[in-house]
Amino acid sequence: MIEQLRKNIDVSLASFLETVKKDYKLHLVSPILFESIREFTLREGKRLRPLLLILTYKAYCSSKKKIDKELYNASTCMEFLHNFMLIHDDIIDCSDLRRGRPTLHKVLAKTTPSRDPQKLGTDLGIIAGDIVYALAIDAFLSIKEPLERKERALKYFIQTAAFTAMGEFIDTVHGVKSINQIDEKDVFLNYTLKTARYTFDCPMVTGAILAGAPEKDIKKISEFGILVGQAFQIQDDIIGIFETEKNIGKSILSDLAEGKKTILVVHAYKALRGAQRARFLKIFHKKTKTIKDLEEVKTIFIKTGSLSYALETVTTRLAKAQEILSKLKMNQEYKAIIEGSLLKLFSHSQKIVDLYQPTLPNPRG
Repeated sequence: MIEQLRKNIDVSLASFLETVKKDYKLHLVSPILFESIREFTLREGKRLRPLLLILTYKAYCSSKKKIDKELYNASTCMEFLHNFMLIHDDIIDCSDLRRGRPTLHKVLAKTTPSRDPQKLGTDLGIIAGDIVYALAIDAFLSIKEPLERKERALKYFIQTAAFTAMGEFIDTVHGVKSINQIDEKDVFLNYTLKTARYTFDCPMVTGAILAGAPEKDIKKISEFGILVGQAFQIQDDIIGIFETEKNIGKSILSDLAEGKKTILVVHAYKALRGAQRARFLKIFHKKTKTIKDLEEVKTIFIKTGSLSYALETVTTRLAKAQEILSKLKMNQEYKAIIEGSLLKLFSHSQKIVDLYQPTLPNPRG
């Protein structure tokens, strides 16, 4: 079922982009503008967010109700919101790769000959990202549900965009602060706003609202989404240090190069003392990091127990999330599909456990 839903979402994305071509005439304004947005949007991905919207919607509506074309079209709003965030995030992080291909601002830097291609790409990338956000709203309006539900869900969707931007703001401010100014609650606030809300909370809450789910369940779904989202971001931080470039589709030095203050970094800093802390800070503050630096940081994260701590934090959040999910008044078939789909996302955590910490509990429960 998941694979078929994903294929249908891909078809809807392509179909909606053809509608965009007709309605917005982007290809007439600039062929490279439309084609670059189209290519970026259709890159291979998990389509996690539209999937969660559809699955949660189906979990609360009548079992006899079929998933129509309009619901698929509306679900793509989550993918467009995701892409909008990625485009701007890549600019802020000065990233070169996304999903194994050049980031959108790198593509747009070649739009026309320029004395400063980097600035041109950045400027055009910001503009393209804004257009993609407008397309997200347009896609959302495809849904055919009672006006009250539709308006409430749309407001939640727009609020999520604002909260995610707040998370980006906090992340950027944290980027210039010293490590000693950041503690764990700051890290988790960032995880909640920048990742959890728009990746898990919003798609599921939006689907539940549109389907007319009980109010109590809607609140619990939000709690569930935040817990899973926090765990997902922690895993992403771990992957950014311990995975291979081939598997993550970007430079394995990118997270370290950006000086991200993750749970790994904050925990290690608190655990280290004296010369060891000074050595860690020296590597962390280097303008240009090397593979050798990365390997040393890996060792530090293992020896300080930071890797173990991060993996255990993933485990506890997933356990709490599963407890919440078990009590939701969802269709049992779709509840099982949602649980199975989300647990698969944490296979990376188990791989890291097997490689580095074989005595740790299974992060997938």
